[in-house]
Amino acid sequence: MRRLGPAVLLALTGAAILRVALFSDLYLRYVQAGLRPYLVVSGAVLVVLAAVAAVASRTDAGHTEAAEHPAPALGDGGTSPAPALGDVGTSFAPAPGDGGTSPAPALGDVGTSFAPAPGDGGTSPTPALGDGGTSHAPVPADGGTSHAHGPRVAWLLTLPALALLLFPPPALGSYSAEREAAERAARGVGTFPALPAGDPLDLPVGEFASRAVYDSERSLRGRTLRLTGFVTRDDDGTWYVTRLLISCCAADATTAKAEVRGAAAPPADTWVTVTGTWHPEGALGSDAAWPPVLDATGVRRTAQPANPYEKR
Repeated sequence: MRRLGPAVLLALTGAAILRVALFSDLYLRYVQAGLRPYLVVSGAVLVVLAAVAAVASRTDAGHTEAAEHPAPALGDGGTSPAPALGDVGTSFAPAPGDGGTSPAPALGDVGTSFAPAPGDGGTSPTPALGDGGTSHAPVPADGGTSHAHGPRVAWLLTLPALALLLFPPPALGSYSAEREAAERAARGVGTFPALPAGDPLDLPVGEFASRAVYDSERSLRGRTLRLTGFVTRDDDGTWYVTRLLISCCAADATTAKAEVRGAAAPPADTWVTVTGTWHPEGALGSDAAWPPVLDATGVRRTAQPANPYEKR
């Protein structure tokens, strides 16, 4: 069963990727929508590799079993093979100083060859090569096979893959947003494209923050705006409507947020839609202008969107 370990890991990982990318929109918690085809192909390849690994492991198991039960050797069943090393027999060679012959143990002879023992006037038996009296290395108590615990413990590696399949991780939230370094892309103050007509205007949080801090034409002034994001809070009670911006995947996420004034703070990580007007503070492009402020006229809770990130 342990031979199937790699195949099981590949199958679980591939199935998890296909679940979030092919059969649902959960992949949007981790990557941009444009990367969906690559995820589907990756998941399919992993499943195919798992099938190949499973077939290969069964083939290897068959070869191992055949090797453990070989066919009868030549010389069995009545034939008399040539003496092999370790055969029972005696070969005679002239003994030094002896007029006759002295039996000398053949290689593999069942018997004892004698060599002078140190400090002994007699002889001390020494096992001959292949001697039936040789001592053997201890045999494991389980019949000759010693099993390591490593392969069994390796099955624990299936638990993360199984968890990924059954319980996909949620999208990043306030924990990640609050611990991001206070860094913003360096850019100069300039103009932005004209905003669409009509109020209230639904605006991405990232675009609101950029226009509030860098737009020299102050295009947000006098407009009623509507921002959707999740709630983050400071220790002093200040709260923000926040979104995470990604270029490729959740690993490169950065934070965009707007301070909300004039409304009570919902619990952290609650998704809300805030309606209000921009409250200018500080000089354009300065630290005092960040984060931008929104004077709220209404706050309502909303469901997390299918794609919780904004594109950077």
